[in-house]
Amino acid sequence: MSIATTSRRNHPASGRGHDRRHLRPVSGASAGTPVPLAELPAVVSADLGVPTVHRTVVDYANLDHGASTPALVSVKRAVDTALRTYSSVHRGNGYASRVTSRWYEEARQEVRHFVGARDGDHVVFTRNTTDSFNLLARALPRDTEVFVFEAEHHATLLPWAKGRTTRLPVPGSLADARALLAQALEQSTARNRLVVLCGASNVTGELWPVRELADVARRHGARVALDAAQLAPHRAIDLDALGVDYVAFSGHKLYAPFGAGVLAGRGDWLDAAAPYLAGGGATAAVTERGTTWQRGSARHEAGSPNVIGAVALAAACAALTEHRDAVEAHEAALGRRLAEGLAAIDGVETYSLFGADHERVPVAAFTVEGLDSSLVSAALSAEHGIGVRDGKFCAHLLVDALLDDPYAAGPATAVRVSLGLANTPEHVERFLSALASLAAEGPAFEYEHGPDGWTPVADPRDLDLPRPW
Repeated sequence: MSIATTSRRNHPASGRGHDRRHLRPVSGASAGTPVPLAELPAVVSADLGVPTVHRTVVDYANLDHGASTPALVSVKRAVDTALRTYSSVHRGNGYASRVTSRWYEEARQEVRHFVGARDGDHVVFTRNTTDSFNLLARALPRDTEVFVFEAEHHATLLPWAKGRTTRLPVPGSLADARALLAQALEQSTARNRLVVLCGASNVTGELWPVRELADVARRHGARVALDAAQLAPHRAIDLDALGVDYVAFSGHKLYAPFGAGVLAGRGDWLDAAAPYLAGGGATAAVTERGTTWQRGSARHEAGSPNVIGAVALAAACAALTEHRDAVEAHEAALGRRLAEGLAAIDGVETYSLFGADHERVPVAAFTVEGLDSSLVSAALSAEHGIGVRDGKFCAHLLVDALLDDPYAAGPATAVRVSLGLANTPEHVERFLSALASLAAEGPAFEYEHGPDGWTPVADPRDLDLPRPW
C-alpha cells in the first residue's frame, strides 16, 4: 500500500467568546550549553541499542518522557535493597516487617519534603495521578463545585462530578486564563469550591501561572489542586510557594516506574470523607456495631500497600532534589536547542497556548505539512531509532483547540517530543536532522497502515523478543 498522507494549512482559530489569538504556530529561542552527563542522575536505559529498518543498531533516543520515564539507577538500587527484606508492613513484629514498615513511612517523609508539605497535610500513596484525583473527587464535601480548564489532561479533567463541575474554555492567553477563572468563581454560589490546575501542559510543555491563578482562587474562597505530573520531573514543587492546597503526581513520570503515585495536601476533607477503599489498614476498629476508620494517610490506603513503589518514588524524589540545579540546566539546554531546531524546519509547525516566549519544560507538539502525525512517529522510530508519541495525548479538547483546522481530512492529531534525563545532545540533533529530512522528502521507506498504525513494508526488525519472565 502506498503512503497516504494529509496536509494541514493555517487557519485562524474559531472563537468561543474568549481570546484565542495565541493558539497558533510558534518558534523558539537560542541554544545553550549541555550539562556534563556525569553530573546528572543516571537512568537504567542508558546505551540501549535498538534496530532500524536500515539493518543497523543505534542508541535509542527516548523522546517520550512525557508518557513514562525510565527508572533512575539509584531508584533501581533502592528497589533491589528493599526487595531483600520486603515483608508485610504495619503490625508485623518480624525483623523484615519492621524494616519494611520503617522504610515505607520514611518514604512518605521523603515525599513530604519533596512537595513542601505543611503541618496537617497528608501524603497518601496512590497508583498514579489519575488515581489521586479520583480519590480527591471522592473526598470532596457534597456541595463542592469544581472548576477546571478544558486544556487539562483527562486525568485532571474527568474525575469530577458532572453536575458540580464547571469547565472553563481553553484560554488563549494568560490574561484570558485569569479572567475566565475569576468570572466563573464570581458567578458561583457553592459553599465549597475547588480549582484544579496543571503545572505544565503535557501537550505544549508550557508552565501554567499556578501562583497567579491560585491567588485568584484564594480571593474567591476556593481551594486549589495541582496536577504536577508533568511539572515534578522538571521543577521543584512547594505547596506554600505555589499557593495550592493539594498536589498529585505519578512515579512513572518521575523516573520511578513501579506503580506508585501521590496525593498530598490538606487533611480536613480527607479525614472527613469515607475511605477511598474499604478494607484492612484503613480501619482503627471493627465490631459488630460498626467500623471506626483511621484518620490520616492510612484512611485512604486500605489493603497491603505498594511498598516497593513508595520506596522507588522516594528514591527518585531524593535524587531529583539533590541534583535539581543540574537537571534544570541540562533540560533547559536541550529544550532551547529543540525549540530553535523546530523553528528552522520548513513545513514544521509547533503550538502554544501562551505565546512563543512563554517559559516551558522541554516538551513540544508539532505537525509536519503533508504528513500524517502517526506516519511521522513511525518513520522516526523505524528509520532513526527515535521514540516519540503521536495523537491527542489524553488532552483531546486542548489538541482540538490548538490544531483547529476545518480542512483536515481526519482527526486532527500532532506529534509530541518530550525530553528528560535519558536524553543527550546527540539525541536532539539526530531528531532534528531526521525531522528535517522527513519534512523535505518524506519517509525513506514505504509504509502501510493497518490495525497497529503505520508500519514499514517488509520490516526487517525483530519486534517479537522473548518474554522477560
